[in-house]
Order: sequence, then C-alpha cells, then structure tokens
Amino acid sequence: MGAGIAHAFLISGSDVVVVEANDDAAAAASERVAASVDKSLARGLAGTREEWLGHFSTATSKAALAHVDLAVEAVPELWDLKVSTLREAESHLAEGVVLASNTSSLSIDGLAAELQRPGLFLGLHFFNPVPASKLIEVVWGAATDDEVLASVRGWVEALGKTAVVVKDSPGFASSRLGVSLAIEAIRMVEEGVGTPEDIDNAMVLGYGHASGPLRTTDIVGLDVRLDIATYLAQELGPRFAPPQLMMDMVERGDLGQKSGKGFYDWA
Repeated sequence: MGAGIAHAFLISGSDVVVVEANDDAAAAASERVAASVDKSLARGLAGTREEWLGHFSTATSKAALAHVDLAVEAVPELWDLKVSTLREAESHLAEGVVLASNTSSLSIDGLAAELQRPGLFLGLHFFNPVPASKLIEVVWGAATDDEVLASVRGWVEALGKTAVVVKDSPGFASSRLGVSLAIEAIRMVEEGVGTPEDIDNAMVLGYGHASGPLRTTDIVGLDVRLDIATYLAQELGPRFAPPQLMMDMVERGDLGQKSGKGFYDWA
C-alpha cells in the first residue's frame, strides 16, 4: 500500500521519500515502486524510468521527513504501531506540515488525541491498487483545521483522484459498507448458499460492481478485513461480528492474494 501511495504522488510530479523500518524493507519498497513505474511507462507515461525514479528515494530514519510538505502514514492497522509511528513522524515535521493516516477504520479523533498538533492531522484513506483507483476517502476529525481540509483536497486533485469527504466515524463510509458486504458474502459461503465465484458474479453482473466482495477481500487481505470487522463489531455491534469461516481462514494463513490462496487460488 505504501509503495502504491508513493507511486501515485511520484507520477503526479512530486518528490517522494518512503521511510521504512530497515534497509531490507527500504530495498523492497524501491523495487515495488520501480516495478509500478515500469508498468505506467508501458501504458504510455511520458519520460524515462531514470527521470521518474530520480524524484524518488528511501530512508530508514523519520528525520528524512524534515523537508516534506505532506506526510502519509501507511503502517498496518495496529493501534499502538499507528500511534508510535505518527508521534515520531510528527516530531520531525516542519511547522504547518500536514500529517495524514491511511487508516481504513481506526478513529481519526482518537489518533489526533495522541498528537501534539491535532489540527494538522486527518485521514487519507487510499484504495488498492492505488495507481488505478480514482478514489481517496478524506476523513476529517473534530480537531482538523478547515485550511488543512482545503489543502488536502488540492493534493487529491493533483493526484488525479476524487475526494469523498466524511467525518470521523467507525469504518468511515467505505470500510463500513465494504466490510458489511464482505461479511455477508462470507456467511453465504459458510452456509453453502453458493460458490465464491457465483456470489461475486451476482454483484459484478447484477449490480455492476467492478469486483465481487470475496475477490475484493482476497485483494485487501482477509487478515486486514478481519481486524476491521473485529473493530467495527466492538464499536457498532454484533452485525459486524466476523464469521467463523473468516477467522479459520486467517488462522491457517489463507489471507488472499498475498498468501497465494483465499477464496480464490492466486498461485
């Protein structure tokens, strides 16, 4: 996800630095961004690989954020990790620089309460695959300054994407709706109502969805959606309780596309 976000800003004309935890992770990020740029060039992006990657760099210290105009956090959906990452990033940002979280479900108000400059913080929820997606969910918290919201709309427009602006609420709009549909689809598989392919085709061919809820869950990752469903069940009630099939699949490592197997075989 982080590499996809980096790619989106890079091809919009920005200088981009990706900060990773260690050298191996930084090297892997470089490879993912380079591969993504290669795909864009193959689809007709003007310029050369060297020209584009000349505006991209990696680092293993958040001190590299000292000169950025916008910082986007994209670590896994674990509260303590989010808070520690955001706090450290914030400590290196120049005055007035906006800090955003790519969280898909965690409370923006809750995260803002852990920061020194909550007025400069908000959610920027990107969607996979980031380069192809046209949507960014902008989540404003109670403390978010109006000027920040306006400037972030400009960033989204510069990326060639559309902003959907929502206030902080469990699951926001996209995760709340997407996970709700996915949970019901998983229950239907669990109950033997239909195969994953048939259930997905009902939504793709019947309702015009670009991808069915089970294939989308495979792409997002069952572990990611399990975390979101668990959080939403705590915040909004048992209608979001994850199905047993979902928990069993995560426990045995069938996480979807990234593990090679989920509701579909990705090998």
